[in-house]
Amino acid sequence: MLRTRGPGGTVEIDGFNYDWDLLSEPQLSSGDGWKGSPVSLRQHALPREAVLEFPTPKRLLRGLPKGRSHINDAVAARGVRAALAAGWDPGSRGTTLTFMVDVNGD
Repeated sequence: MLRTRGPGGTVEIDGFNYDWDLLSEPQLSSGDGWKGSPVSLRQHALPREAVLEFPTPKRLLRGLPKGRSHINDAVAARGVRAALAAGWDPGSRGTTLTFMVDVNGD
């Protein structure tokens, strides 16, 4: 049985299905400070993965407690479009590409 690490789903963009999975919540690093939420993207049955790096929510930077993740299908769909526009080719071979996006996935 395939087990995902966090929230995820499937979005359809231009007739293709893309799976997304939240890899981790924002984390505090002793050297780098707060690190945002990475989200894995993969088109169905194609080899190349992309990772969207979302920024750390402002509430954590202010010392407030963690809340629920803001990443959902709509935000993931905007992230897929942004990665495709930035040059991600899900059908190509190679290493995983990482894209920095804003809170809305753009």
